[in-house]
Amino acid sequence: MAAQQRAHEVRIIGGKWKGRKLRFRGDDSLRPTLGRTRETLFNWLRASLPEMRCLDLFAGSGVLGFEALSQGAGYCTFVEQNRQTLAQLRANAEMLAANPQCQIVGGDARRFLQRQTQPFDLVFLDPPFDNSTLLAQACDTLCNNQLLGGYLYAESDSLPRLLQLADRDQLQVVRQTRSGSAHGVLFETSTDNTGH
Repeated sequence: MAAQQRAHEVRIIGGKWKGRKLRFRGDDSLRPTLGRTRETLFNWLRASLPEMRCLDLFAGSGVLGFEALSQGAGYCTFVEQNRQTLAQLRANAEMLAANPQCQIVGGDARRFLQRQTQPFDLVFLDPPFDNSTLLAQACDTLCNNQLLGGYLYAESDSLPRLLQLADRDQLQVVRQTRSGSAHGVLFETSTDNTGH
């Protein structure tokens, strides 16, 4: 039982909540971004993080959004459809006393994006690997609705699928990382798509 409980915890690696554990529930398809990948990602982002407005779409454990808040981001919105996982996200926010800095939204990620009008400075896009269309659909909606105001970090089990996003949505690849079967790419909104 203890081993099973341990398998459903993930540790924040930096910032004001460093070492705090987030519990997550739901089925075994939840794969929180590994610690070494998060360390790499937030080393890339550290100088830009202060006061950023973030979105953790398909939040799952919420570890990317909570890590961002821990390391200086100003605000994060978490979107999650699974009810059990959503309840645990809310419990983790309460445990960290993060509620003033976050909003946790239950429901479909694409419907959430259709209702938004203000861009996010940093978006985490890590949909379930077994639904390859969600990645492209969510990225298209973010870009077509001008909701991406800075950086996008996306994960997939397919690097070509991630790199296609750059061509489809006029994003610039900033950095790439890999851990096991998971590939991660940090994108930035292109400054060359305004006709200059």
